[in-house]
Amino acid sequence: MKLGVLGPLLLCADGAIQVPTAPKQRQLLALLLLNANQVVPVSQCIEELWEYNPPASAVSTLHTYIMQLRRILRLGNERDATCAGRLVTRDRGYLFVSRQGELDVDAFEDRLRDSRQALSDGDDPVAAAALRDALAVWRGPALVDVQPGPVLRTWLASLEESRLSTIERRIEVDLRLGRHQELIGELSALVERHPVHENLHAHLMLALYRSGRQVHALEVFRRLRTVLSDELGLEPSPALRRLHQAVLSFDPALDAPPVHVPSRFSIDLDLGRIRRVLSEPCRV
Repeated sequence: MKLGVLGPLLLCADGAIQVPTAPKQRQLLALLLLNANQVVPVSQCIEELWEYNPPASAVSTLHTYIMQLRRILRLGNERDATCAGRLVTRDRGYLFVSRQGELDVDAFEDRLRDSRQALSDGDDPVAAAALRDALAVWRGPALVDVQPGPVLRTWLASLEESRLSTIERRIEVDLRLGRHQELIGELSALVERHPVHENLHAHLMLALYRSGRQVHALEVFRRLRTVLSDELGLEPSPALRRLHQAVLSFDPALDAPPVHVPSRFSIDLDLGRIRRVLSEPCRV
């Protein structure tokens, strides 16, 4: 069986797509898959399906949706043992059983663990490959074909944050590997989608500078400063301002490092805040 939420909702058994067509059933299946192998309480299912205004018949209607999902899965059908026992009632809730290697979220997290191990070992080429493999698991925006309720919206925000964080890490590794020219197009698109994301702008500035495009790197900073001022009433962070000055002065610390040698120059953001800023000139 193949199960997926990192893109359109996916449930495929023996080569047959079994995703329900009814919106509420799709929504419920998505919730169960995101909590695979964990009990989802009835109360959480009701909150997801009807938010804060459930009908009087919410519990009985939920039971009906579960029975319909079981019918779609053909649970109990002796001809399809693959699906048997996948959706069970337990502890005033429901649990969807996912086996190893079936759910795309698990595959994504496995590859992230591989990348962290490679980074810990100082092996940037392996780390970059693992991060690319992790991102390749995604088939598009998570649950793009499901109308989410409050519980799923929280999940989706977390998944998108994890995806963007993975992209950032892969870009940081690629910069250390001297792939700055290859990154310019991707980074240009990313800063268009995330116009106040300082880390992405910093990476684009560095990629442009290392590609001999100092003027364009400075223009990236100017646009970011304008957007931050106009929309948020803020100035770029001290780290971004130091990067700007380094670009202006052709600071050799910004030059591309030798391949496989990690650079100390990085700006890392966590939920919009800088975790580590550059407090001293960079040395490669």
